[in-house]
Amino acid sequence: MPSISFEFFPPKTDEQRTQLDRAAAILKALAPEYVSVTFGAGGSTLSYTGETAQRLHEKHGLTELVRFIREYSGDHFHIEVAAYPETHPQADDAHADLRHFKAKIEAGANGAITQYFFNPDAYFRFVDDVQRLGVNVPIVPGIMPIANYSQLKRFSDMCGAEIPRWIAKRMQAHGDDAESIRALGAEVVAQLCRRLLDGGAPGLHFYTLNRAKATQGVLEQLR
Repeated sequence: MPSISFEFFPPKTDEQRTQLDRAAAILKALAPEYVSVTFGAGGSTLSYTGETAQRLHEKHGLTELVRFIREYSGDHFHIEVAAYPETHPQADDAHADLRHFKAKIEAGANGAITQYFFNPDAYFRFVDDVQRLGVNVPIVPGIMPIANYSQLKRFSDMCGAEIPRWIAKRMQAHGDDAESIRALGAEVVAQLCRRLLDGGAPGLHFYTLNRAKATQGVLEQLR
């Protein structure tokens, strides 16, 4: 099994902390290489991100990304930057986005983690394009497990991730049947992961949304 890693977001309420603890305990059993914690745009989670990273490390024994970096890189920073296989929504055009990505790597980044996507060809094309520009760092695909279609659509509209029409139509056909949506989501995302790994992706980074079941369902099919 290739390396896997998980991303959590900082909880703000006791209920959200309980949900995080429940998900972290389950996902820890899947042996991630490390976990990361989101840092909200404009520092919107400034007072929660550090606390959450410490909680994951001390309560659950998970490797905080900074500690992972320090252990394997000594006094040097290991920097992962964002990549957008389907082009950043604020980019002037696809070529400008590729040039911007190359500039981030040339500034000293060691690798990249992508925005989530559902079209593997977008990832492979992105990797090919940046390699033609002379960029040869590991680019780990970001994976979004599907548990709630309306939530997924809302996220995707905000960040510019495309949901293929065939996935959208199949999800919509299940209406409010959460169990059927979760099962279909696990199948679809597991197929995506297999295609990525077979094509040479160096690992998988899961956006967990602080929930375990959808991510667990994907990895169970992969294993």
